[in-house]
Amino acid sequence: MNIVHVVGTGTIGEPLIGLLCDLKDKLGIDEVTFYKHSPVLTDRPKIRGLIKRGGILAVREEKVREFRELGVEPTYTAEEAIERATVVVDCSPKGYGVENKEKYYKKYEDKVRTFLAQGSEFGFGKPYAFGINDEALENDKYIQIVSCNTHNIAVAIKFSALEGGRDNFVYGRFVCIRRATDISQEKKFIPAPEVNEHKNDKFGTHHAKDVWYLYNTLGYNLDVFSSSLKINTQYMHSIWFDIKVKNETNREEIIQRCIENPRVAITYKKHSNLVFSFGRDHGHYGRILNQTVVSVPTIRVKNGKEIFGFCFTPQDGNSLLSSMSAIIRSLYPEDYKEKLSVLDEFLFDEV
Repeated sequence: MNIVHVVGTGTIGEPLIGLLCDLKDKLGIDEVTFYKHSPVLTDRPKIRGLIKRGGILAVREEKVREFRELGVEPTYTAEEAIERATVVVDCSPKGYGVENKEKYYKKYEDKVRTFLAQGSEFGFGKPYAFGINDEALENDKYIQIVSCNTHNIAVAIKFSALEGGRDNFVYGRFVCIRRATDISQEKKFIPAPEVNEHKNDKFGTHHAKDVWYLYNTLGYNLDVFSSSLKINTQYMHSIWFDIKVKNETNREEIIQRCIENPRVAITYKKHSNLVFSFGRDHGHYGRILNQTVVSVPTIRVKNGKEIFGFCFTPQDGNSLLSSMSAIIRSLYPEDYKEKLSVLDEFLFDEV
């Protein structure tokens, strides 16, 4: 049996479980299980909703009684679900993926084909973003799905520079303008913009470092540097980029590359709430699965070789797309791209 087990029901875990359940027959998945850590009363509707979609609940053995008292029935214990799975996708909060690898996953390496972790779980496994470094994946046991902003920077580099030749990229400078929290989160909102330190002399923030390691799986040694700040919004991240190239280009060529890339959506909107609203209205679970949404009015090319612009980072949707790709690749390595065509309806040309 092909069984996919998702650990966590947060901003990535919940929509991933829903997407897997909705498409499991088309994707050749027999069973979707998911792990919920805490029996929280306010999470009961979410748990029931995922079970109604076809997900199968797993909890820690010592918490089975508490979940039953909550009115939901677990089917497996946490470790039973891991042991049964073909692919395990860790969507737990930052830091727990690497911890779970050491604590649980290594015990089941002979039973589970592939383990995935989400976001900034540096050191969990090989960094991966769909359409960026597919050829770097082999029979990797552990794969790190890079963060949503890392996806955005990576595809900006691709359409601005690398689609013009492997040696076309000179440097990239990026400012990640991050939402304070997701709309589903009730804590850690901020009253005003908060700038982040440049903790890494070479890369600035982890976003550029993660992009460097992502492209390094293909042999690149990119000159990239990023800054980041949080602003008091819950809508979307956005990124300002300055990318220098060797070969002369122009604004029209860059926009055309965005149009031709199936994982890039363009928009003539300049407000993140309008882009977010489009995803809420038209996306699966309210998500846009494209890797980026490029704001066309902001694209400019200086002296034919320096490309500037802003792009919006989909609400964790790009991580969902790469997760689906890695899952299906693990199950069906020969024809995973063909099977992934079922997601085409959730990829937009224009927002």
